[in-house]
Amino acid sequence: MRFRSQLYSRREFLRSGLALTAAAGTAPSFLTRTCLAVDNPLGLTSRSSPQDDPVLVVIQLSGGNDGLNTIIPYTDDHYFQLRPTLGIRAGDRIRVNDELAVHGALAPLQRLFDDGEFTWIQGVGYPNPNRSHFRSMEIWQTASDANQQLRTGWIGRFFDNTCAGAPDPGAFTIGREMPQAMRRETGHDAGIALDRPEHFTWASDQRGSTHRRQQREMLSRLQQGVGPVRGPAIDYLQHTALQAMTSTDMVAAAERRYRGGIAYPNNRFGHDLQLIAKLIGGGVAGRVFYASIGGFDTHANQSGMHTNLLTQLSEGLVAFRRDLVRLRQWDRVAVMGFSEFGRRVDENGSQGTDHGAAGPMFVLGKGFRGGFLGQHPSLTDQRRHELGYHTDFRSVYATLLRQWMGADPEPVLGRSFPMIDLLA
Repeated sequence: MRFRSQLYSRREFLRSGLALTAAAGTAPSFLTRTCLAVDNPLGLTSRSSPQDDPVLVVIQLSGGNDGLNTIIPYTDDHYFQLRPTLGIRAGDRIRVNDELAVHGALAPLQRLFDDGEFTWIQGVGYPNPNRSHFRSMEIWQTASDANQQLRTGWIGRFFDNTCAGAPDPGAFTIGREMPQAMRRETGHDAGIALDRPEHFTWASDQRGSTHRRQQREMLSRLQQGVGPVRGPAIDYLQHTALQAMTSTDMVAAAERRYRGGIAYPNNRFGHDLQLIAKLIGGGVAGRVFYASIGGFDTHANQSGMHTNLLTQLSEGLVAFRRDLVRLRQWDRVAVMGFSEFGRRVDENGSQGTDHGAAGPMFVLGKGFRGGFLGQHPSLTDQRRHELGYHTDFRSVYATLLRQWMGADPEPVLGRSFPMIDLLA
C-alpha cells in the first residue's frame, strides 16, 4: 500500500488525536536516519555567508502558462493571425530585440534581464507531450519519460544521492501538500511542507503548558510503542508527526533571526516568497525550496487573468531578490520556474487558449548567462496547433544539478542529458 502526503493531510493527522507540536524532547527514531537530522532536529544553522551551500528555489506555474503571450514573437505575422484578440499589442509589451518582446506585466523583471540575472529558456518540453494537467505535472516532477511511471521525484532522488556527508541538507515546500518532486526512495518526502505561519502558530503560546507537555509525552509513547516494528503506516505516521512537530518552532526561530524591511506584494505568492526569504535569512539549512502560483489554466477570458498572474510573478520575484540581496544571501540562491505545458498557438472561441506542449522556463540568479537561450519555436512548423520543443526540461535540471548544486545528474535523472549554456 502506498502512502502519499497529499492523501493524508496534516489537518487529518491532527484530528486523529496526535496533535504533536515542535521541539519535542527527543526526535523520532526515523528522523535520526534522515538528512534533516544531523544533530539539528530543527534544521537550523548559524551559517549566513554567501559562500555556503547553493540553494535552489523552484517555482511551479500551475495550470499551463501561455508561453506565447509571455515571450512574444511580435514581428511574426502568424502570431496576430492566430491570436486576433489575445495578441499582445505594442503598448502592452516590452521590446527586447528585433524579433521578441515580453509581456508588459513582466516589466519589474526587465532590469534583471538586462543585467544578465534573468534567463528565459525557450522551447522547453519533452517527447510525446501529455496534455493532462495531472500526468504532465507528474512527468515534470518525476523527470520521467512520457511513457514511464516513476514513484520518486527528481528532488527526492537528489537527496537520496547526495545526502551522505552533506551539511544539514533539507527541502521545504511552501503549502499544505508535498509535490511528487519531493518523493524519496524511502517513501518519505524530502523535508517538510510549511503552510503560512498563521496556520500553524496555534501552539506557540502554549510553550511549557500542561497541554504542551502532554503532546510531548504522546510523541514519546508513540516512539516507545513502535520500537523495532516498521512498516509504511508507522513510517508515514512518524513522518507526519515530524511535520507537525517541527513547523511551528522552526519558523518561529527563523522569524526571530530574520530582520524585515522589504515590502512584498500582498498576495499568496508574495507571502510564500517572503516565508522562503525568512527561512533562508533566518538560518534554516535548506538546499531546495518549492513554491507555486496557480491559475494559469486560461481557457476563457485569458487576457486580464494572465496579466494579473504575470504581475504577481514578476513583482514577487523582484521583492524576493531584493530581500536576499539585503540579507547577503543572493549570491547562493538560484530560482527556476516551470509550467507543466504551454498553450495552443491559436486562441479559442472563449478568448482563451487550450492545452499545448512546449513553453519557456526561467532561471533567476547571479552567475547565470542571462538573456534568451534557444530559438523561439516556429509558429508555422507545428502539430496540433501547438509549439514544438527543442530543449528537454531534464537538460535544464541536469545543468542546475551539476553546475549549481554540485551533484551528479545521472543518478538523479536516470541517464545523461545534454547540458545547456546556462551559467556564465
